[in-house]
Amino acid sequence: MRQVLKAISLDIPVNNMVMKIKLLFALVLILLGVVAQAKVVSVKFDRATFYAVIKTGDKEEIDNEISIVSASSIAEKEAYEGFLLMRKAGLVTLPAQKLKLFKAGRIRFETALANDNDNAEYHFLRLIIEEKAPKIVKYNQDLEADKQLIIKAYKNLPAVVQQAIIDYSKTSKVLHVQDF
Repeated sequence: MRQVLKAISLDIPVNNMVMKIKLLFALVLILLGVVAQAKVVSVKFDRATFYAVIKTGDKEEIDNEISIVSASSIAEKEAYEGFLLMRKAGLVTLPAQKLKLFKAGRIRFETALANDNDNAEYHFLRLIIEEKAPKIVKYNQDLEADKQLIIKAYKNLPAVVQQAIIDYSKTSKVLHVQDF
């Protein structure tokens, strides 16, 4: 009987230690989840940053912006992702990868544009790609129509988009600052 009591008394501290380790492990997992959630929340889509990334043309920044847009729930998600993929296509080196990215982006972007054809911002984004895309991809048929729609709707666009249009028009062969 004495041996049984001795075995039981030794077993209790071990069980407490196991419980403490399990509790500590659970707390660490919860803490990691909270930190991960905080990072997701802190990375929000910002239209001004989107246009700044477009302007820089840095592949890593574009990849980062694609991740941000993909994780967001904004209405323009499909158009922005498509545009960024087409923009990225101009920055990769392998021709097959260029074509693959451009096609994937074009499908997404044109789908979004078809669903919201009156969206002047989409027409501005398309004009950017049309003006810079190589002739071989035959993505420049709507330059004049896009230009006219942008000029017509300019005053109704958000200030960030208006500024992006003005900045772009300083170097564009199609849009000109005096158009606005």
